[in-house]
Amino acid sequence: MKCFVTGASGFIGSNLVHELLARGHRVKALMRPGADERGLQGIKFERVAGDVSDRKLLQREMEGCDWCFHVAASYQLWMRNYAPMYATNVEGTRNVLEAAGHAGCRKIVYTSTVGCVGLPKLKDGKYQPTTERDVISEAELTSDYKRSKFRAEEIAFKLFHKDALPIIIVNPSAPIGPGDVKPTPTGRIIVDFLNRRMPAYLETGLNWVHVRDVAVGHILAAEKGRLGERYILGSGDGNWTMKETFAVLQELTGIPAPTLRIPHWFARRVAEANELISFVTNHPPRAPLAGVLMAKNRMWFDPAKAVNMLGLPQTPPKQAFADAVTWFRANGYVKK
Repeated sequence: MKCFVTGASGFIGSNLVHELLARGHRVKALMRPGADERGLQGIKFERVAGDVSDRKLLQREMEGCDWCFHVAASYQLWMRNYAPMYATNVEGTRNVLEAAGHAGCRKIVYTSTVGCVGLPKLKDGKYQPTTERDVISEAELTSDYKRSKFRAEEIAFKLFHKDALPIIIVNPSAPIGPGDVKPTPTGRIIVDFLNRRMPAYLETGLNWVHVRDVAVGHILAAEKGRLGERYILGSGDGNWTMKETFAVLQELTGIPAPTLRIPHWFARRVAEANELISFVTNHPPRAPLAGVLMAKNRMWFDPAKAVNMLGLPQTPPKQAFADAVTWFRANGYVKK
């Protein structure tokens, strides 16, 4: 298949390009000028200079493509002005999906996030991981990133129902593994741990998944996914608390895990103060308020639908952490 990929220089996008090429597909990737291409070294694909705001360019370059993977997104937990994030995540998504439909792409896979899925609720004292059927409430949309992605999902569903575009939605959880060049907020947790910048922690719960499983999940969605449906790309064994996460990192690295747990109320006050300082300095806060608010919930999910219907791989999360640690160490992210 000839595949058009947005966000190809990002963490998920670069791994997706690798997996597509490994399976014999051809790739045309939309690349912003100056994009960091370290995650794409050593592979051959067609580059298109531009961004998701250029509808005419998108439509022209997608002609002749069989599949479109819209992975590009603005993923930041703090900005002085969130308008560019909404322009990219909402209007940019509309541009890409409509252009793919007009160009005749047979499958359009939109990369959303589990942040658009309802959060787990306590039942008999235990959190029950949620599925694609669980609807998120307005109160659970605790950041501009989540709100922008939720609006983008609404556009995707509308274009499927109203215009019959062949759209499939995938919702990755917290990917980790090799190639996290930026790194992402989840990758930053590992980098900070390796550099011993984690004297304390804020308890929460995340669903960790190997980034290669997420990349393969995109391809499986194009091959087997039902149009108009969404699939959680996560790990059935990846619902861990932060305490459990740091215990695994300690086992893998020999670096002592932090034992001091920060209360949520205190973390919120610190985050609020940090953001006030950031508005003056224009430097992102170390602990954004959006991250603290998200941490109040267990972000645990059940990927059974993707596993059973698509055949989503289930690499053990411990292996994903081992691969991430190895990659960060080999690529200069850890100070000696």
